[in-house]
Amino acid sequence: MGYRLSKIYTRKGDKGTTGLGNNTRVAKDHIRVEAYGTVDELNSAIGLILATNNIPQKIQETLIKVQHELFNLGGELCIPGMTMLEEQHTKNLETILDELNAELPPLEDFILPGGNIAAAHCHLARTICRRTERRVVSLMLEEEINQHGISYLNRLSDLLFVMARVLARQNGGQEVIWQHEINAK
Repeated sequence: MGYRLSKIYTRKGDKGTTGLGNNTRVAKDHIRVEAYGTVDELNSAIGLILATNNIPQKIQETLIKVQHELFNLGGELCIPGMTMLEEQHTKNLETILDELNAELPPLEDFILPGGNIAAAHCHLARTICRRTERRVVSLMLEEEINQHGISYLNRLSDLLFVMARVLARQNGGQEVIWQHEINAK
């Protein structure tokens, strides 16, 4: 696996470039850097969910696994031609999504982000996940990438929405329902 940095700064990026995993240098605003940087942001947002108290064990275990898979996706995007995510990773998310969603009442209204701190963090991660998906699609339109990353992100945003619903209902809590009548006044 190469070497680990013992010195954090190298000064190589001081002129606005960064190194990809294959030692190619590109501008720091290159779409590939934007894509894997947004994956990193998503992973950090999931860390916020995990840092809150009283996360159910199934959600906690799933999110820890997701963090590792997102790190792999970031690696894929950082090293052109690298493939780590497979269709099975998306199917695994679907299985958990179906299990969690089966315990929830059907949606009848739009839900606003909130409910409690864990649910709010989950909604934030969901919106970052959607942005991450858009960045990866932008990269896909420019360069060849592993298509499984896009389906994985799409399903992950759905899973984060369902997890937010579960978390909002913990300890007798409830989801925040959008009230369209407020806008009509």
